[in-house]
Amino acid sequence: MRTDDVIQNKSGGRFLKGDVSNVVLTTKRRNLPPAIEEELRTDDVIQNETGGRFLEGDESNVVSATKRRDHPPVNRHRPPVNPLGDYGLSDRFVQEASCYDGLFVGRVSEQHRDLYRVISELGGLDAEVSGKFAFSAVDRADYPAVGDWVMIDRNEGVSGNAIIHQVLRRKSVLVRQVSGATNAGQVIAANVDIIFICMSLNADFNLRRIERYLTIAWDSMATPVIVLTKSDLCNDLPQKLSELASISMGVDVVVCSSESGDGFDAIDNYIEHGRTIAFVGSSGVGKSTMINHLMGQDLLATKSVRANDDKGRHATTHRQLLLLPNGGIVIDTPGMRELQIYTGNLSKTFEDIEEIAASCRFSDCTHMTEPGCAVRKAIDSGTLSEKRFESYQKLQREISYDGLSARQLENEKINRMFGGKSAMKQFMNSMKKKNK
Repeated sequence: MRTDDVIQNKSGGRFLKGDVSNVVLTTKRRNLPPAIEEELRTDDVIQNETGGRFLEGDESNVVSATKRRDHPPVNRHRPPVNPLGDYGLSDRFVQEASCYDGLFVGRVSEQHRDLYRVISELGGLDAEVSGKFAFSAVDRADYPAVGDWVMIDRNEGVSGNAIIHQVLRRKSVLVRQVSGATNAGQVIAANVDIIFICMSLNADFNLRRIERYLTIAWDSMATPVIVLTKSDLCNDLPQKLSELASISMGVDVVVCSSESGDGFDAIDNYIEHGRTIAFVGSSGVGKSTMINHLMGQDLLATKSVRANDDKGRHATTHRQLLLLPNGGIVIDTPGMRELQIYTGNLSKTFEDIEEIAASCRFSDCTHMTEPGCAVRKAIDSGTLSEKRFESYQKLQREISYDGLSARQLENEKINRMFGGKSAMKQFMNSMKKKNK
């Protein structure tokens, strides 16, 4: 109630100018401003017969004031509200954040090169890492990424950019190899609960690519879900689902279409308050379209695929974390044409092959020409696909080569092809003699 709307009586009471028919008794707060006086707690007062309110126990400080019938009751026994709970701030991160005195917790929602957008308890603000942080970082994977919880020096966007001093321990992290680099990881998303591996049911459908995504998804500590889009363009859906079942043991599969809306209800079932879902996949598979559905508005730009080859065109240009209106969080990522493995969980992705390999006669069987090889037997009998086994070997080599120098990579190639430099020299000499 504003002071220009009231007049003071001799005893300090306040009356509404004009009509005083709604004036009742209430507690006087001599040392508090009017805005605070209006928020009297209902569990501190008792009602008299005329509707007036008195402080329990001591009535010596009771004066007249305007009754606020429309003011909702306040429960002072309610536990403190977590303002970032909607964004997934759990007790684990709250406890770790409490170790950093004088800093505030926030979640990275966007990244633009060296500049970040961070959501604090008071809203969004721009941020950058401190000089000490940059000096201590070993590689790019140590820097903040979308989805990270970070400690910043302020929670309001005043006096320039906020400074990020610490990244809290990640509960999950999705990483790929930096394109063209020999030993550098790039964080796609952090602190994710579910990873939607999106692939369209047109020419983009590729089992080997799904195996790659599953390898890094299982390694991330998040749960992968395969989302097949554009089912309205697929004429052999049962066959594709059968092929997919042979490589996606233990993984949920959702089939949907943005044209008909089929399958979108199944996607909605994964949305929960505080749960973070990352969308990954090639360009043009419909990630932004699905997120627009979840947001209830066309927030993200979408583009159609090229008609001649079904290849997608980039609609998303940067990673972005969004809070859904009905609860939950999504992370939109740009389409990835190339997915190199930085770290991966082959044992989980190719669990069927490793179970078969356990029956080989020799524990160090290379599954090439050794007698008693259970893997070769499974391939010959048709139980195991030759292409799936080749994919397994390829990813094995890719992971084992990670971090090797150019010379080490060359030596590994020689070892794989010839069994060593000595064997290679013998082979080269024999070829020379043969050509004489």
